[in-house]
Amino acid sequence: MNNTNDLRLAVLIDADNVPYASVKEMFEEMAKYGTPTFKRIYADWTKPTVSGWKGVLLENAITPIQQYSYTQGKNATDSAMIIDAMDILYSGKVDGFCIVSSDSDFTKLATRLREAGMKVFGFGEKKTPKPFIAACDKFIYIEILADEQETEEQETGKLPATKPEKQAAKRLQKQPILKTDKKLIKLITDTIEDIADENGWAFLGDLGNILIKKQPNFDSRNYGFSKLVQLMKSMDVFEIDHRETGKGNTRHVFVRRIS
Repeated sequence: MNNTNDLRLAVLIDADNVPYASVKEMFEEMAKYGTPTFKRIYADWTKPTVSGWKGVLLENAITPIQQYSYTQGKNATDSAMIIDAMDILYSGKVDGFCIVSSDSDFTKLATRLREAGMKVFGFGEKKTPKPFIAACDKFIYIEILADEQETEEQETGKLPATKPEKQAAKRLQKQPILKTDKKLIKLITDTIEDIADENGWAFLGDLGNILIKKQPNFDSRNYGFSKLVQLMKSMDVFEIDHRETGKGNTRHVFVRRIS
């Protein structure tokens, strides 16, 4: 298996269950984990409800897959997407999958892909059912990506975009998805104890990796912070230590619970 940032990724998008407003931000997020080699999106393109995707597909070189609805009320798109995922899996040309959907119907697919040794990254709205989230290695809420883009535009002084998809992105989220609470503090504290040295210190990088393994949707951005260390500082119950590594100006961050 390649290093995480060298993974060859298959991106499969369920057009019926995600908004098209933040596709650009989603691909920028995916670039942190690997390189998309397959980019496919599934829908019945004869329906007016998916017409907004047209411009997005051209801008991002996404291949549309047509799937007619054979029976009213049944979603044939899901089946086509699952079949393609298995074909790509057996082709041996990828190391991981990005499944973009808020639909729990892809829970079994994500589980099966992980059983085959694939990395699975989920992208969906905060309404996504917990079983699908838990089936992924990591799950990213689309809302935080839209919020990041808006913040960046404000900080750089760019005028607000007037396109409907950009306006929709701004409406997705104005506040953090979650609030810090006792459960979060306990989760972080327990994880620190799992990996701490004899003095109670844990390396922040290891802490972040294990938190995601415990809760695939864990992300400091859900709480309004771009970095895990910023989130921990905000809670006033953790001690932060920046240690020199002896290699240039590089520092390692260690954390522990304040007794």
